[in-house]
Amino acid sequence: MIVVAGEALIDLVPQGTGALAALRPALGGGPYNTAVALGRLGSPTAFCSRASNDAFGEALLDGLRRAEVDVSLVARGAEPTTLAVATVDPHGSASYSFYVDGTADRLFTAPVALPAATRAVSFGTLSLVLEPGAGAYEELMRGAAGQGLFIALDPNIRTALIPDPDAYRARFKSWLPSVTLLKLSEEDALWLGGTPHEWLASGPSAVVITHGGDGLSAFTRDGTVYSVPGEEVAVVDTIGAGDTVNAALLHGLAARDALSAEALLGLDADGWTTLLRFAARAAAVTCSRAGAEPPYAAELAIP
Repeated sequence: MIVVAGEALIDLVPQGTGALAALRPALGGGPYNTAVALGRLGSPTAFCSRASNDAFGEALLDGLRRAEVDVSLVARGAEPTTLAVATVDPHGSASYSFYVDGTADRLFTAPVALPAATRAVSFGTLSLVLEPGAGAYEELMRGAAGQGLFIALDPNIRTALIPDPDAYRARFKSWLPSVTLLKLSEEDALWLGGTPHEWLASGPSAVVITHGGDGLSAFTRDGTVYSVPGEEVAVVDTIGAGDTVNAALLHGLAARDALSAEALLGLDADGWTTLLRFAARAAAVTCSRAGAEPPYAAELAIP
C-alpha cells in the first residue's frame, strides 16, 4: 500500500474571465489529487489527513472512495474545508489564492500507526507549510523514514502561504535525509535555490524535475541524468498535472517492486526512461481535461 499524507481542499475554478467570473467547485489539493490518481491507476492506496464534516468534506471523501482509496486514516472535524481560488492564464497554467484560517486540515495529528502493508508514504504541498498540522506531518515523515519506508516528497511551493522563505528553505533541507524520491517542478527548484546534486548529497536516491510541456528529467546519485520530452496535447488546464506525475512515478515503481532506496539506486536507463515516459503520458491526459482529472489505468499502457 502507498499512503498519501496531506490536505484535501476545494478548488474554485473560474468559468470565464474577470474577477467576477462564476466559480466551479472541484475536488483538489496536491496530496488528494495524488491519492486519487494512484487509486485510478490501480495502486492500493490510503489517504492520511483530516477533513471537515461539512458538505465539501463529504464530497472529498466520496471522491476518494470512488477511486477505491482507503479513507480509514482520515480524521474528521467541525471546522470548514480549505478553499483555493484558481486563476488560469491563457496557456492553461494555474495560480491560486487560499482561504485556510481555521480549517479542518490544519489540525491534523499523526496516526498512532500506518497500515502494516504500507510500502511508501507521499508528502507535500500546503500540509507541510500550515501549522500546527505541518509539524504533525513532519513527525509522520521522520517516523516512517525511521521504519525504512519509501518516502516521496513533492514540495509544490505555494509562495503566498510562506511568510518566511528562508525558514521554509531551511526546513525543506531538514527533510531531505528522510526522503527517498524528491519530485518538484522547475519553478519550485528555482525558488528553493538548490540543485539536484546538492539535494542528492543530503539523502534522496533520485530527484525528478518536471519542465511543464517540455517533459521531465531524473537525476541519480551516480551523476546520470535521464530526460524525456512532454507528450503533445491540447491543454485545457494544468491543474493536477504535477500531482499526476507524482502518482505515476510511485505507481510505476510499485509495479517494478522498486519502492526502496536500494531499488531506486539500481534502476537502469531503460527503467528510468520507461517510468518517465509513463509519467509524461499520464500528465498529458490530465492536462487535456478541465480540473484535476487524472487518468484511469485503462487509458494508459501500464509500464
